[in-house]
Amino acid sequence: MPADPPTPAPAPEEGCTDCRAGGWSWVRLRRCLTCGYVGCCDSSRGRHAYAHHTATGHPLVVSLAPDEDWAWCFPDEVFLVRVPRRPDPS
Repeated sequence: MPADPPTPAPAPEEGCTDCRAGGWSWVRLRRCLTCGYVGCCDSSRGRHAYAHHTATGHPLVVSLAPDEDWAWCFPDEVFLVRVPRRPDPS
């Protein structure tokens, strides 16, 4: 049976809460697919998405940038891209 969906995190428009708390800006946002935490990318000053992975072990994040459609697996250091589903042949 699939696990319950993660608790929703702050809307991406609210940005990286850790950066906001420090008065910093961010480049791009990533959402943890385990718990929904929203943190900034590795190009941002705080690198909070990676820090979240390090602190929790949560392995996957998805980009929240509108022009990016991928996820990242921290342990395996690989991008995961969506492949369009083929129509059911039946």
